[in-house]
Amino acid sequence: MTRTLAGDDRYRLLIGGSWVEGAEGTYTVVNPATEEEVGGAPEASAAQALDAARAARDAFDAWSRTTPEERANLLDAAGKALLARRDELVPLVIAETGCTATVGKSMQVPQAAVRFQRYARGAFEPTILPLPPQEVTATPLAPGGLIGALARRQPVGVVACITSYNFPIVNMVGKIAPALAMGNTVVVRPAGQDPLAVIELVKLLADVGFPPGVVNVVTGSTPATGEALVGSPDVDMVSFTGSSAVGARIGEVAGATMKRQLLELGGKGAAVVLDDADVKNAIGMIGSVWTFHSGQICTAPTRAIVHRSIYDHVVEGLAKMATVLKVGDPLAPDTVVGPVITEAHRARIEGYIAAGSEEGGELVAGGGRPSNLERGWYVEPTLIAGCRAGMKVVQEEIFGPVIVAVPFDDDDEGVALANGTEFGLYDYVFSKDSARAMALSRRMQAGNVGINTVQRNQETPFGGTKQSGVGRDGGSFGLHAYSELQSVVWPG
Repeated sequence: MTRTLAGDDRYRLLIGGSWVEGAEGTYTVVNPATEEEVGGAPEASAAQALDAARAARDAFDAWSRTTPEERANLLDAAGKALLARRDELVPLVIAETGCTATVGKSMQVPQAAVRFQRYARGAFEPTILPLPPQEVTATPLAPGGLIGALARRQPVGVVACITSYNFPIVNMVGKIAPALAMGNTVVVRPAGQDPLAVIELVKLLADVGFPPGVVNVVTGSTPATGEALVGSPDVDMVSFTGSSAVGARIGEVAGATMKRQLLELGGKGAAVVLDDADVKNAIGMIGSVWTFHSGQICTAPTRAIVHRSIYDHVVEGLAKMATVLKVGDPLAPDTVVGPVITEAHRARIEGYIAAGSEEGGELVAGGGRPSNLERGWYVEPTLIAGCRAGMKVVQEEIFGPVIVAVPFDDDDEGVALANGTEFGLYDYVFSKDSARAMALSRRMQAGNVGINTVQRNQETPFGGTKQSGVGRDGGSFGLHAYSELQSVVWPG
């Protein structure tokens, strides 16, 4: 069992400035690589989730009236404190998530600190938008004349921040940092599989001086706390990252009281490789499905949609890549593919692989469990070729180290295949002709398109179309997402 970094044997909930134990006891967080206990997480009750929302409501008025300088100083302090504790937190994140040391050290904690620092600056971004005066004629309502106006961004209120298991700290900071910068208060509800590092994150926020009730955390192994939060009358907005199915349920519950929603949901990324593409680059980028957190990332290019003239070349290159990637202990510096999050999720992935073969796909690489690993929830890097548009493995999000390859004959067919799922989060185009690639990107029904890269620009608006979500965050768009526009008019 891993002790809490605070030196206490028990992790607790933070509600209104008080650290309390879960009313329903604790549950065990398990290391996906070793199947051993990482620690005991508090099992909050629905009543405690409601208490946390009420505490955030009580803290909102005072926090929303703080100055940008006050909010920026606290966010900046949080970023610095997170970096100072990086060497303590990274091993905990690796133990909980099963991410490799490379991903843990480069993404999980450092990127969270970067986001705190970005939104410390964001607290100073203008919230007043001057509008040109308008001359209006007299009406039965009021005399005519020149009417001045402005639009003002104001905090939404209490935000329930609910995240998925793949990037527990960085995803949570991506929600709470812009929300706090805009003057909102938050209730943090991390994924049940790996909540411990997020509890440590919240403790860090309390330590740097965020007032009681501004940041609260509740955890649990069941949907009960999340459902209670979403339905709470004290919650004004729900920000969620996770599956489309859960997002739809959140929309149903939150919609009943018109709560604001920011939903970043599932993806089935299409990598459209045109006949003039740099094949070596395309193979390396698509292969990131395997090398980056075992495919447990919603933006992964899991569908290789390849022009028939180079299809065999790309499939051969991907197959060769799959066979040389080291799968194993996340702590080993040369490991590039770690485990998936739970035994149940591994079984789900294996079910998809079996379905791909049953529907006529060719298992070119992987498909099983590494024979040299007796413990841990590992899946070999898997490539299924010869796929068709309607196959289950082409249509549904697998969220694991599985790539499916589909050939196409012309640009129109390639775009149709890319758009042919219920998802629309992140797609990719590979071509040496930038004008051609840009033209195709405009036809893709996705919130984000990468051209010849799987890298992101963090200042762009991020979110999905169709079943991949509602709303956008990222950069200044994140500040906008956690604010309401108020119009003010006056004569003169």
